[in-house]
Amino acid sequence: MPLIQVKLIENVFTDEQKHEIVRRLTDAMVAIEGENMRPVTWCIVEEVKSGDWGIAGNPLTTSDVQALAAGVSV
Repeated sequence: MPLIQVKLIENVFTDEQKHEIVRRLTDAMVAIEGENMRPVTWCIVEEVKSGDWGIAGNPLTTSDVQALAAGVSV
């Protein structure tokens, strides 16, 4: 039973976007393992509190991710 885990910083993605992540990642996994595995393919989306995620020793916030998505260097 495959388990796909996705961690995101809170309040970056809408509920609709998170649902799309679940659908597309499940579809990608099923494309590899076969359609019969769809009913047992789990996908968990977890949100991490803003500032509780770090890259290169620096905390990353919701605002930082939104700036990166807009093409602004953080």
